[in-house]
Amino acid sequence: MRSPVTTRPAADGEPGTALRDALRYALRTPTVGPLAALAIAVLVFSLTTDTFLTPENLALVLQQSIVTGTLALGQTLIILTAGIDLANGAIAVLGTLVMAKLVFDGHSPAAALLLGLVTATTLGLVNGLLVARLGLPPFIVTLGALTVIYAVGRLYSDSRSYPVTSELLVFWGNGVHLGRVLVTWGTFLLVGLYAYFWYGLAKTAWGRHIYAVGNAPESARLTGINVQRTVLSVYVTAGLLYGIAAWQALGRIPNADPNAYQTANLESITAVVIGGTSLFGGRGSVAGTLIGTLIVTVLRSGLTQAGIDTLYQDVATGTLVVVTVAVDRVLRRGVAR
Repeated sequence: MRSPVTTRPAADGEPGTALRDALRYALRTPTVGPLAALAIAVLVFSLTTDTFLTPENLALVLQQSIVTGTLALGQTLIILTAGIDLANGAIAVLGTLVMAKLVFDGHSPAAALLLGLVTATTLGLVNGLLVARLGLPPFIVTLGALTVIYAVGRLYSDSRSYPVTSELLVFWGNGVHLGRVLVTWGTFLLVGLYAYFWYGLAKTAWGRHIYAVGNAPESARLTGINVQRTVLSVYVTAGLLYGIAAWQALGRIPNADPNAYQTANLESITAVVIGGTSLFGGRGSVAGTLIGTLIVTVLRSGLTQAGIDTLYQDVATGTLVVVTVAVDRVLRRGVAR
């Protein structure tokens, strides 16, 4: 009679164990997947187009990432608390209109810039008060704010655009030439902002409180964290970042248009989700968001150079978001078990 065949588990150091450990690490580290996706996208477009991997195009991809990347940074802070902001693009557009129209009417560029930043920060404060103090759902609050702010922008600007010539307002569009390539000051600012908020989230009590509130707000409250104050601080900080994005937008395109950035909110959410931050809160990083922003921009640039219609680009981006959220949901269930 044959004895039953048994399989021996792989011991530590054996190939099977190493492979499983590597796979487990990849699944539990939010930035690994997005970084691999970015590398694959760059490789594919480099092989299928002749112009994607040129220094000029790569510099252009970085420039195109600046506004979306700054908006996505503020969006990341909010999503980490299990919220969402549908009004960030509208806030940035209103900020550009305030800055440009004040200068157009003869006011000081410095005063216009300050008022634009204050306007965006104040709108973030209002949204934060409605969410944190009154307990209203972030989706409803920011959806209403989206409609109101876009309407206010059109009323304020008389539905017209304002060209910008002030050196102060277009500052982030200038830069330094590295050979034939222009690297704008806005690119350096974006990297600096991400480094600053990476440190804030990873190394400070404020960052730990944000993750705790996103994971379990009631447990965070019981441990002594002021949940309302934490959520409010996140919306105010995000509002300031949207104001900075407005300033960057004028450097990118020196024209304030009330109809600009109509899909900026969706693009910022896409960058955050693709970057590995969970829509359910408490999980993610700004490093992942930066990678997600680059993925969105690379995808747009590569598909455009490949001659793909913008409608199909939207289909590809939307599908990627749904798949990413579905994978995140499955992974969270696996971790919970």
